[in-house]
Amino acid sequence: MDQHLLSIVLLTPLAGLAVLLFIPGKSKDLIRWWANLAAFAGFLVSLLLVSRFQTGTPGFQFEERVDWIPSLGAHYHIGMDGISLLLVMLTTLMGFVAILGSWNAVQDRSKEYYAMFLLLQTGMIGVFISLDFFLFYIFWELVLVPMYFIIGVWGGPRKLYAAIKFFLYTLAGSVLMLLGILTLYFQHYAQFHFYTFEISELIKTSLPLGLQQWVFWAFFVGFAIKVPMFPFHTWLPDAHVEAPTAGSVILAAVLLKMGTYGFLRFSLPLLPQASMDKTIVQVLAILSIVGIIYGALVCLMQQDWKKLVAYSSVSHLGFCTLGIFSMNPNGIAGSVIQQVNHGISTGMLFMVIGIIYERRHTRAIAEYGGLAHVMPKFAVIFAIAMLSSAGLPLLNGFIGEFTILQGAFEANRIWAAFAVTGVILGAAYLLWLYQRTMLGQVTNGKNLTIPDMSLREIATFVPLIAWAVWIGIYPKPYFDILQRPVAEIVERVRPGYFAGGRLAVTQPQPPTPNPQPPFSQPTLSGGDR
Repeated sequence: MDQHLLSIVLLTPLAGLAVLLFIPGKSKDLIRWWANLAAFAGFLVSLLLVSRFQTGTPGFQFEERVDWIPSLGAHYHIGMDGISLLLVMLTTLMGFVAILGSWNAVQDRSKEYYAMFLLLQTGMIGVFISLDFFLFYIFWELVLVPMYFIIGVWGGPRKLYAAIKFFLYTLAGSVLMLLGILTLYFQHYAQFHFYTFEISELIKTSLPLGLQQWVFWAFFVGFAIKVPMFPFHTWLPDAHVEAPTAGSVILAAVLLKMGTYGFLRFSLPLLPQASMDKTIVQVLAILSIVGIIYGALVCLMQQDWKKLVAYSSVSHLGFCTLGIFSMNPNGIAGSVIQQVNHGISTGMLFMVIGIIYERRHTRAIAEYGGLAHVMPKFAVIFAIAMLSSAGLPLLNGFIGEFTILQGAFEANRIWAAFAVTGVILGAAYLLWLYQRTMLGQVTNGKNLTIPDMSLREIATFVPLIAWAVWIGIYPKPYFDILQRPVAEIVERVRPGYFAGGRLAVTQPQPPTPNPQPPFSQPTLSGGDR
């Protein structure tokens, strides 16, 4: 079973979809139960990956490789390292939580709705485990289709506009990314005389710096739109506001991480010279910092509850990209952990909004006030989600932001100084949102009769709260899982990093006497080497 465990995880949602197609559309209860069962089964199967994953092992685990289209050099080649493991677990859990949260929210065309979600699950998992560029691109494009329909069919009043905007933005980035992939593909053939899309082979291709830079920017547009980085973010608020609650949850929790994952898996290892180019690093760091501050300031001005949380993603994902382009172990490891943290905390916030919207059918912040008196359980869970997103110590957000800021400080102190303002502004807009909606007296008589959360609704938050507390109190297992893959990425873009000591990104490394072998003592702590 271990030989094909990754394929089983990948295909479990697809198997659930195949059975779902045979259930009559009128049997709404059966459709709902089966979709939830299939999503839960996908999560349970993925837990086997955690129990069988060997921390510290170099390279990829659970690898499977089968010839697919030999004439093109395309293979069904999948595998995972620590980065993939955390993102796959985030995908399977958030997929199940999002589908469970749709229990009462979707009554119209529920069969097609759940079918789109199960197909989306397969696509997202495929993105995080593909080791062949052709296979990766298939899954990358596959994700577009169900998300387009989830927004366009079950979304809000401006759903078609939001769906088309989402589709066109992402497709435009994908086309440029495809040009970059084909450049690597043909350059590899010119040097080695055989065609392949395998990452392990393409990484051997030697490109001049100028060509690396062009390919880097082609990848950058595709990945930056998906993150989304400033100024490619304008599709995100529309998509979030118009999407149904579960669509917003999965979009924020998982889909945005496909962009940051692309930087880590492809841009840095395949294009190390361009990734370390001083100008490129500075441009991307500045864009990340602008996104952090701009997203937070826009949140302070929002009157729509959902749009505020949507813009908060622009700010939080800015931390993730800043960590990546700090180009040191703390920055990159902190980025991956913060990607998981963002999925947990922002997923909870969108679920909170969905619960209140089902009851009041308005997201205007001015319509609420004093809800803690009427919905005490709801107020407690909202508080936990809000503090998790704000980065309160002993909750998950603090670990990610602290580690990223540590990495940014090592790279450039000015970056860290500007980025830390995002933490302050983040706490400001989240606390202000909570104060305006939960505290004080009930200002609207319509809110006096709102029922508190049901047991099923509370159950959807339990695993996310438990995960947030676990990361906040005991993050060591996550750093252990990430230590090896992060060290390999850093050593790829900065050869001799672990022998020469920790240096700023923009500084040349002096030669060292008696250099140690790569990866001799990779560590993610703040201690000296």
